[in-house]
Amino acid sequence: MNRNEAKALLVLADGTVFEGRGFGARGETVGEVVFNTSMTGYQEILTDASYKGQIVVMTYTQIGNYGVNPGDIESCAPSVEGFVAKEFFDYPSNWRSQGGLGSYLKENGKTGIDGIDTRALTRHLRDRGVQMGIISTEDLNPGSLLEKVRKHPGISALDLVSEVTTKEPYAWSEPLWRHGDRPSSSHVPRPNRDAIKVVVFDYGVKMNILRHLDAAGFAVTVVPATTPPEEALKQADAIVLSNGPGDPRSVPYAIDSVKYLLGKKPILGICLGHQILGLGLGGSTYKLKFGHHGGNHPVMDLAAKKVEITSQNHNYCVDIRSLGNQVEMTHQNLYDGTEEGMAHRELPVISYQHHPEAGPGPNDSGHIFSRFRDMIERA
Repeated sequence: MNRNEAKALLVLADGTVFEGRGFGARGETVGEVVFNTSMTGYQEILTDASYKGQIVVMTYTQIGNYGVNPGDIESCAPSVEGFVAKEFFDYPSNWRSQGGLGSYLKENGKTGIDGIDTRALTRHLRDRGVQMGIISTEDLNPGSLLEKVRKHPGISALDLVSEVTTKEPYAWSEPLWRHGDRPSSSHVPRPNRDAIKVVVFDYGVKMNILRHLDAAGFAVTVVPATTPPEEALKQADAIVLSNGPGDPRSVPYAIDSVKYLLGKKPILGICLGHQILGLGLGGSTYKLKFGHHGGNHPVMDLAAKKVEITSQNHNYCVDIRSLGNQVEMTHQNLYDGTEEGMAHRELPVISYQHHPEAGPGPNDSGHIFSRFRDMIERA
């Protein structure tokens, strides 16, 4: 069947129906529907494990025009449940392209829909809040699809980290990609050298976090999310808690590990790792109405009084007030005033809600990794 003839439906849990065309894999998929405001970077978004359990709506109008390539992935395969675009292009033109987006999604079993009014959908999610939705190219009965999506328990009821974490520990030594390089997708054992040994708890870690740690002079070992903290301490000078999907309260084993690790080694938390750290310190988290997803979020470094343009992907925040005087807020989102970073007042512990490893255009937050190293050396 010609792709332009493949009718598809997107049905939200509140009964709103969008009709479009299917692309990628045929089938049916359920997820929490969120919107991302980035103009480029759809392959990084697709392969960011933080999107496990979610259907991503791209607000930029034309998607697929520069194709896909192995250098722009953040994990081994797409993690999104589904993908939504206003206009999908299956004829890429870019010197780095090694294939089309449609074929890439089809090969990885991911269903997309285009030809819908993504502006209207985004406004709906902004006004009503994120909610579960279903994309189908098979069942085109809105009532049937609504019944299916309403039976889903919601992603807060699921441990999504267990679905994306590594199964076995591995060492990482791939460098940051620079123009002219030919990045490898393999995990190469790091040569022994005088470096700070950091253990990364993989809750859905992005490869560029590991590359930045390598560039900052760390010897990086990645371990499964369920690794006993006692075992991690045997091989670590410092600990990194990575990004990942879902509600941080759905991974109690990670929270328990953080409670054990606090005060024993310096810790850096990123995104979900930041939230888990907040819970491990005895605080609480809350869910945003429609989350922060995009590459253009201004964040204030409160100490330096400097604004950084950041990449973000999260639905939950740490309630800094719930932590009392244990921590100080170091960064704040200038869109809505929400918490973006904190530092413990006594322990060598820092964490950030945004993604310092991402380069949405500017690379304003990359210094965080060298800041972490400086903190360790002072500890």
